[in-house]
Amino acid sequence: MSTTTVSKLDEIKTGPWDGGTSPVNVEYGKLMMWFFLLSDAFTFSAFLIYYGAQRFSKLTWPDPDKVFQSVPGVTDSGYPLVFVGIMTFILIMSSVTMVLAVEAGHRKAKGEVIKYMIWTIIGGFAFLGCQALEWTHLHHEGFWWGSIPHEEVLEKIGGDHVSVLQFANLFFTITGFHGFHVFSGVIINIIILFMVIGNVFEKRGSYLMVEKVGLYWHFVDLVWVFVFTFFYLV
Repeated sequence: MSTTTVSKLDEIKTGPWDGGTSPVNVEYGKLMMWFFLLSDAFTFSAFLIYYGAQRFSKLTWPDPDKVFQSVPGVTDSGYPLVFVGIMTFILIMSSVTMVLAVEAGHRKAKGEVIKYMIWTIIGGFAFLGCQALEWTHLHHEGFWWGSIPHEEVLEKIGGDHVSVLQFANLFFTITGFHGFHVFSGVIINIIILFMVIGNVFEKRGSYLMVEKVGLYWHFVDLVWVFVFTFFYLV
């Protein structure tokens, strides 16, 4: 190909109608993940805003320090927010291992990606196990969708029948919705892990899919920070 032809091709590629340089240099799949996370953020925001509206429209509301003062399997009272603190620590640490997996993917260090993704999956399952224990304990206390705790429990936690009923309904709905996201993330991580083991990304020459899954996992962790604040601290 002559020099003149190459020059003309360069002119075509950099002409006024070629679109120029992309203002957002983001891979399509990652961009779609951001759109999904944004829409999901709106859903969680709607739930939490509604909870906040109900919380501050009532004269009485259950005291979180008294509702969540047990360590399931160890003690029923006396340790406010200790168990949920453990749950939060587990989820945050799983986010750290996810960061390490993504970083290892950038270096194409397959062994490290596998190691850190396994730890992330273990952290996800541990969080879900803790949530199941907490739900079981609360159900034993009388908290559940559409049900009111025993009278002695009501006296202990404060709040009237209506506020406690709304608290229970919203708590199980929102934490359940978040738990579904964690479970989904764990399943997706397992699938990606097997793809890593099967050299799928080695053949592609990129571990970008690990980064996409990492975005979802970090979002789930961030949402938990808000859920934790609204239900356990306020």
